Amino acid sequence: MDPRSEVLLRQAELFQGPLLLAGAPADGLLAQLPQAHGWTWHAGDQAMLDSRFAGRSHYGVDVPPVAFEAAVLFLPKSRELAAYLLNALASGLAGRALYLVGEKRGGIEGAAKQLQAFGKPRKLDSARHCQLWQVTVDNAPQAKPLESLAERFTLDLEDGPLQVVSLPGVFSHGRLDRGTALLLKHLDNLPAGHVLDFGCGAGVLGATVKRRYPQSRVTLLDVDAFAVAASRLTLAANNLEGEVISGDGIDAAPADLSLILSNPPFHTGVHTNYQASENLLKKSGQHLRKGGEMRLVANSFLRYQPLIEDALGNCQTCAEADGFRIYRATRG
Repeated sequence: MDPRSEVLLRQAELFQGPLLLAGAPADGLLAQLPQAHGWTWHAGDQAMLDSRFAGRSHYGVDVPPVAFEAAVLFLPKSRELAAYLLNALASGLAGRALYLVGEKRGGIEGAAKQLQAFGKPRKLDSARHCQLWQVTVDNAPQAKPLESLAERFTLDLEDGPLQVVSLPGVFSHGRLDRGTALLLKHLDNLPAGHVLDFGCGAGVLGATVKRRYPQSRVTLLDVDAFAVAASRLTLAANNLEGEVISGDGIDAAPADLSLILSNPPFHTGVHTNYQASENLLKKSGQHLRKGGEMRLVANSFLRYQPLIEDALGNCQTCAEADGFRIYRATRG
């Protein structure tokens, strides 16, 4: 069981009523708290929770429409996302309890200060390298629309400016990361057809390709509901059409693709996790049509080339700069 869940269960008597677990981990916590509902923005966690606790877990960027008398936020990695979630939860908890639980190395000590906007926070427990904090919401805020927290910036590309809309919690929030910047310089001679932007984040790659190759069908895929929402906003801001879907890894992608583009993720919260990226590389051939191409950017220290060669039988390095490499491979 997630150590944060174990800390909650040390105080189980506090959590017996209608409860919302925001950022709920995909473990057995809901079995121990029969009146609780989960809320997650991770498609993989949602699938696991829904298979075990049908109807009790909810996926998306908004507070789910269920009744709750208290709420627990499992601290996310992003401070901006934590602020949005705390505000959204506190707005519906006037006079009631809001809890915050997180790992020490995830910054729970500092994040607990964000509770001061709603009342006087107090630490309830410290165990399993985690802390549990509580505040009675004396100052209930107005709920802020998520889009009001968007960071908007413009990329000056060769074929004109591209508007990017990023949301709290999305990778490289409010700025262009160096890896994607390098890949944007190597999008020439892409095959026509169905293009997948895997791990799309704010939709920079998918939007760029759709504008540059308007006859292509573009699908953007991410595990994170906030990334899915941001990608839709980015496409709309540039008057572009594309399909944006949520799903846990390459298994959720369409088949018969002409091209997979990616700056693949390797973090889950504060933890390093290569599984999604390695699955992408190993299973790419199952989703590419014959002659289809995969082109991606990755940190130079990651040993992706052997995985790509094993999957597709070939791999070339197109460019290397700033600690990143561009890999290109085709399915024979």
